[in-house]
Amino acid sequence: MTRHSIHDVQHPTAENPDDGIVARTIDLTKVYGSKDNEVMALDHVNVEFKRGEMTAIMGPSGSGKSTLMHCMAGLDTPSSGKVIVEGLEVSSMNQKQLTDLRREQIGFIFQSFNLVPTLSAEENILLPLQIAKRPIDREWFNQVVKVVGLEKRLTHRPSQLSGGQQQRVACARAIMARPSVIFADEPTGNLDSRSSREVLGFLRDSVRDYGQSIVMVTHDPRAASFADRVLVLADGNITRDMQHPTYNEILEVFAGDDDIDDVPAADMVAPSTATEGAQA
Repeated sequence: MTRHSIHDVQHPTAENPDDGIVARTIDLTKVYGSKDNEVMALDHVNVEFKRGEMTAIMGPSGSGKSTLMHCMAGLDTPSSGKVIVEGLEVSSMNQKQLTDLRREQIGFIFQSFNLVPTLSAEENILLPLQIAKRPIDREWFNQVVKVVGLEKRLTHRPSQLSGGQQQRVACARAIMARPSVIFADEPTGNLDSRSSREVLGFLRDSVRDYGQSIVMVTHDPRAASFADRVLVLADGNITRDMQHPTYNEILEVFAGDDDIDDVPAADMVAPSTATEGAQA
């Protein structure tokens, strides 16, 4: 099999048409443990993620949702099957190729923030661009910082920020580079309701305005209701594929599931509910 460099990736052209898919899995399987104690985290999963779409992945603990995201992002190695991102087979890449892919095509938002403790908030946000030696769009930077509410915290180091503020820095860092796809693990897990709505609204709008794709793992039906699509996993399989579901429709799927956060309906109203309804 021929291995390709990330630098071989071409953006859609007449000669290289875009099929509208930014990432996909083919018979993706992940098994943990030994023969006597095997756990099938992913069971031959086949799924496609469209360009310019925000997808939420939900499911009870142990359903395979985090494993799916980690394999998609090249953070974990599948037992079998393929992961394709921007036409490249992630599952066959070596470490250098994976590093190049993450630097140029993939953004991350981790629940644990993963900020550099010795850098300021601004330096953390701009770090991926500086490593890739890409120009910094100050207008875009100012917009990102304003939306996530960090204007007065840019000189602060992570230790001087609250957990919620650190998560906002992580969100801004991922968005700033305008990658092809952002993988987000509970991106609003440490934000209050108002900040969550603002960040989720901005993530959704950046997808629609800039053609990015976001794949988000969440326990929160409120966060999932901002997505264009919600995938539900159970026992390593996709059991539901919901297009533009409402908050109540998501709650109905998980009725009685203690792993899913139940929030009052009044707290989950999105800033652009009317617009969402028209688009749905």
